[in-house]
Amino acid sequence: MELEFLGTGSGVPAKHRNVSSVALRLLDERNAVWLFDCGEGTQMQILNTTIRPRKIEKIFISHLHGDHIFGLPGLVSSRSFQGGEQPPGPLEIYGPTGVEEFVRMALRLSKTRLNYPIKFIEMKEGTIFKDAQFEVSCLKLAHGIDSYGFRIVETDYQGELQVEALKALGVPAGPIYGRLKRGETVTLADGRVINGADFVGQPKKGRIVTILGDTRYCEQSIELAKDADVLIHESTYQKSEVTMARKHFHSTTEQAATVAKKANVRQLILTHISARYLGKDVLMLKEEAEAIFPNVFIAKDFYVWPIPFKEQGEAK
Repeated sequence: MELEFLGTGSGVPAKHRNVSSVALRLLDERNAVWLFDCGEGTQMQILNTTIRPRKIEKIFISHLHGDHIFGLPGLVSSRSFQGGEQPPGPLEIYGPTGVEEFVRMALRLSKTRLNYPIKFIEMKEGTIFKDAQFEVSCLKLAHGIDSYGFRIVETDYQGELQVEALKALGVPAGPIYGRLKRGETVTLADGRVINGADFVGQPKKGRIVTILGDTRYCEQSIELAKDADVLIHESTYQKSEVTMARKHFHSTTEQAATVAKKANVRQLILTHISARYLGKDVLMLKEEAEAIFPNVFIAKDFYVWPIPFKEQGEAK
């Protein structure tokens, strides 16, 4: 599981930062990519990565401001041309009310025909997706229009069966291994009794990723980020511009760090950085946040952030 930042700027594209989009790379987990927001030029950013558009199975749109959605019709259209004779698989697009109208209108007016189906899910607060591997939930944040934050929770992993140890004891392979992995006690043909619990490793706690749309400081952000391994939070303003941040429904470095601290997250990544912050100014943003919360990274376009499992016994 990795995060790849395709756009980390706010408002309009800049030479050093494109507008909002981040990919959650789930290649090991499900051979797929989930995209969160799709600002103008996202498909061009993807060309500079190893991401294949046909691998994108879900796109989550936090809100309908242009710097988060203007790249969506182009990416949806170009995805039809991926894979040669084999069309890409279906695509699911989650977003606020209006996202389907926006995409379908653009496709209709441009007379674009897709060779794969799109399913639109117009979101309401709560669980919006769940399967055996992941659950995705969302809450409304505090922005000028409906803007959502997302919490992605991975299912816990069972401990691995210690096959080599069983082989060393002469335990024959077969259905018995399945019983032992479930923790059952098994009597072998020679009378030996094997307790499966003694041959199953420690389970792994599933990872939690929180990705927020544009927002003022609010309690919903803290709820979504509780005990997350990674929190991606906008940081449009420095701490001295708190009045401006509130006026424009955005957050400061200090407010983002406060959310991370109250939510007990493992890592805070700041994004949606204004183009006016360059060089030492970006370092200043980081230092402001670190005064509240120690583990801070300022996102950069094309940076890949691995999300490891917690070590056994590691504090949340």
